[in-house]
Amino acid sequence: MRVLFVHPSALMYSELFLRLEPLGLERVAAAARDAGHQVRIVDLQTHTTAELDRELARFKPDAVAFGLNYLANVPEVIDLSHRVKRLRPSPYVFVGGHSVSFIAKHVLDQAAGAIDAVLRGEGEVAAPLLLAALPDRAAHEVPGAVTLTGTGPGAPGMLDSIDTPLPARDLLRRRKRYFIGLLDPAASVEFTRGCPWDCSFCSAWTFYGRSYRRASPEAAVDDLAAVQEPGVFIVDDVAFIRPEHGDAIAAELERRKIHKQYYLETRADVLLRNEEVFQRWRRLGLKYMFLGMEALDAEGLDLFRKRVSPDDNFRALEVARKLGLAVAINLIVDPQWDVERFRQIREWALAVPEIVHLSVMTPYPGTEIWHTEARALTSLDYRLFDIQHAVLPTRLPLAEFYRELVKTQEVINRKHLGVAALVKTARIVGRHLAHGQANFARMLWKFHQIYNAERQYADHSRPVHYELPQPRHHDVAPRDRRQLYVHGAAPRGPVSGPAAAGSS
Repeated sequence: MRVLFVHPSALMYSELFLRLEPLGLERVAAAARDAGHQVRIVDLQTHTTAELDRELARFKPDAVAFGLNYLANVPEVIDLSHRVKRLRPSPYVFVGGHSVSFIAKHVLDQAAGAIDAVLRGEGEVAAPLLLAALPDRAAHEVPGAVTLTGTGPGAPGMLDSIDTPLPARDLLRRRKRYFIGLLDPAASVEFTRGCPWDCSFCSAWTFYGRSYRRASPEAAVDDLAAVQEPGVFIVDDVAFIRPEHGDAIAAELERRKIHKQYYLETRADVLLRNEEVFQRWRRLGLKYMFLGMEALDAEGLDLFRKRVSPDDNFRALEVARKLGLAVAINLIVDPQWDVERFRQIREWALAVPEIVHLSVMTPYPGTEIWHTEARALTSLDYRLFDIQHAVLPTRLPLAEFYRELVKTQEVINRKHLGVAALVKTARIVGRHLAHGQANFARMLWKFHQIYNAERQYADHSRPVHYELPQPRHHDVAPRDRRQLYVHGAAPRGPVSGPAAAGSS
């Protein structure tokens, strides 16, 4: 069977800082190829819809699969599905991914026949089963499948091991277009899957049913050895929770003399507890770290159930500085912030050497705050669920909220990506340009095109054709939190220390 996998275009406002390879889609495509299917990928982050049309005409796929990891891409994927269905004969169209797994039936209904099935859960398991079932018209019998003719039995299946399949990187023709900050170009790799914490704003733990799996060091390094790009983004939700796992991968990299430049995400308490592992990775090429602080005060941290103290967050910053790492900090913007709170954040952001990134608190399906906060939603427009728009009531008038938000982002941008910053990074930018890599250089001049208070405010007035389901409100999250899971709870390796408290 011929199967075309399609990744939707980049989210609004994300194109300034990064464009990541579609690692999940590459892995699902690899699983389909391993099952004997002919497979191709079109990534609309790097290709146009006209190029997609040409690929559809040349390849004549029997099935088209869309990746839907982000809510904001739902309208685009539904419209593209209608576009694909206009082909004669039309292929079987299915979608899968993180976000759509929580609202599968709703999206299927909204697509009005343009989507034949939504696969909940891990696509590496479900996609080959679905493709095998198509000749017998038995897609509705696949666990995790939600189809026009019925829903598959039981919970979606999970990979026994994330060692395989390795991503089908060879199917992407424009790999030099992927970057994250100064890592240009950059590939993405996965060492672990799942998260043992249960932050109220996050759906990683609800998607995986509290499971936590690790790739073997040999498989992780086999994948890294095949990566041609000099930069690597480690996509794990929290890097190096288990120090022995991080050490084992490092030892294998040292043995095989593989050296890259790395960017990863982690938590303050993990960095403090496992400083030696991060130090070892620093010698291997770790340069950049994204630290999810989320809030500067204990009240905010408690609200998000971070299970970490402000003191630990600030001590972690000191450790990262001592290691010589460039750190980006995430803070969650409460829609109830006033002018004074924005001013305080600007002052703090200017006082620390780290890059401060702001994301607006957003209730997503699959999170606890979807149940406790969603009654107050001011919009159900999928496109606004991108952590850059306010979909909850703001204390300030909405237009003023965006002016304060953009003013704060502009101050941070001027400090780290302005002319002065360009002088500091001129050698790196020059080296990128000499090798034909202009992603980061272009980014430096795009801030005002991308971040614009009037643009963000106007986004709320666009015609809305597809909306999220109206949530049922609860004053508290479900008592049995397994009701939130996409996958049933799965066995996981023991997690010792403070992480265990977050996973109980």
